[in-house]
Amino acid sequence: MNHSEFKGTHYQSGYDYGCHLLKEGISLTSLPIIFNEPKRLNYVRESQKIYAEYYPEILEEIKGIADGQQIDAQILINFLLSMYSYTADNFCTSFVIHKNGKTFFGRNSDFACHLEESYDSCYYHLEDCFAFIGNTTAFSQIEDGINEHGLAVGLTFVYPVVLKPGFNVGFLVRYILEKCKNVKEAIEALKRLPIGSSQTLVLADRQGDFALVECNAENIEIQRAPKEGFVVAANDFHLPMMSAYQAPIEDGIHSHERYQTAFEALSHCVDPDLTFIQDLLSGKMGFMCQYDRRQGMDTVWSSIYDLNTNRVYRAEGNPSHIDFQEDHRLNIK
Repeated sequence: MNHSEFKGTHYQSGYDYGCHLLKEGISLTSLPIIFNEPKRLNYVRESQKIYAEYYPEILEEIKGIADGQQIDAQILINFLLSMYSYTADNFCTSFVIHKNGKTFFGRNSDFACHLEESYDSCYYHLEDCFAFIGNTTAFSQIEDGINEHGLAVGLTFVYPVVLKPGFNVGFLVRYILEKCKNVKEAIEALKRLPIGSSQTLVLADRQGDFALVECNAENIEIQRAPKEGFVVAANDFHLPMMSAYQAPIEDGIHSHERYQTAFEALSHCVDPDLTFIQDLLSGKMGFMCQYDRRQGMDTVWSSIYDLNTNRVYRAEGNPSHIDFQEDHRLNIK
């Protein structure tokens, strides 16, 4: 994984990043990010109005990246604002367990192997925002992370059956990390922001509060576990009020199996520790990351946030054979 740093204003950090990529010989015009489908472009146009109202600084960052790349910003906007709202092959598992005064957040990110060299663990410390570490398969949007106040959040993608202009889940995660101090504030933000994509979000903070949010463009449901307990998410909806939004597709990505592995392991865990979380994410308790890379997909990173000790760990590859290393970049207050 790359380890990019973003500082200054949103625009300046984006510009610096775009320039850096260009200097390294990486042009974003080489990515498959130009879409001409009228329906998709109209979706972007309407969503862009929403970002301009609720999160204008993220559009400034994208413009900065484009200016640094010396390309039309609309190319990147078309790509980023329609991610997740249109089908994406991004398959992940997230969970939180809080027992005996300990809170652990774990997440595996499962995605295409051939893009591994572009994946990034970013350190953002922008003006007028909370600092955070966030991991991504793209840029600007974030898939899991933790901020300086000890709020951790991670997404899992769910195939959409309804679609409306609004935030996609990668920018929901980014927004929460930049602007929210705890789970309560994150849930308030999710209820306030127009949502366009379908997803689950797992949230946890250093006060021991945690939640599972299943939501899409029409509905948001929240599971608040008991004081001692856990929540799990894979690539399906499990809360009863969201069952109507489950796409009738074959589970070719082991979503049910990953969910069941995590659910069973966490159900029987009496006293969680770092070794237990590592073993669960690395597949020692059942199917979690045992993909056949010859099929083009694998677990491309694994994150652990120990919210009791404010420590961050990441395996930059499949955790069944890549060790977890501690990340010291973020100062959690």
